[in-house]
Amino acid sequence: MVAPRAGAALTPARAGDKCDAKSGADALQPGQGKGHFVDGLLREYLPIIVFLGVAIGLGLVFLLAALIVAVRNPDPEKVSAYECGFNAFDDARMKFDVRFYLVSILFIIFDLEVAFLFPWAVAFGEMSMVGFWSMMVFLAVLTIGFAYEWKKGALEWE
Repeated sequence: MVAPRAGAALTPARAGDKCDAKSGADALQPGQGKGHFVDGLLREYLPIIVFLGVAIGLGLVFLLAALIVAVRNPDPEKVSAYECGFNAFDDARMKFDVRFYLVSILFIIFDLEVAFLFPWAVAFGEMSMVGFWSMMVFLAVLTIGFAYEWKKGALEWE
């Protein structure tokens, strides 16, 4: 095999070409093969780029569809006080009942505590008695807390 002269471009190897013992990255001279590395890198990131393109495209389609399809004059019943207990488009600095905060905080607390049960249930078969009884203590504390807030009337709306 004849070595190329300095500055001459190498052509990629074709099937049937004879090759010496050195192949791949070992046979490359300095400055050669960089394109192969970049091509391989781009091929590895192509699914991520496609995914980002599809996600951005869908996001734009949904935003534009919402602008086109949205109702301009909502029904008065739609903007009336329903779940929140006050009018939807009033002053943002108005006072409202603290029970809304209390119920939301209690929901978050109990929701997060119950979320601990799922990994415990998945690993239940491989668990020791220490893991079982520690979860029983956790559930007992959770039950005592629920009974306490029920007794204090935190869940009553009056």
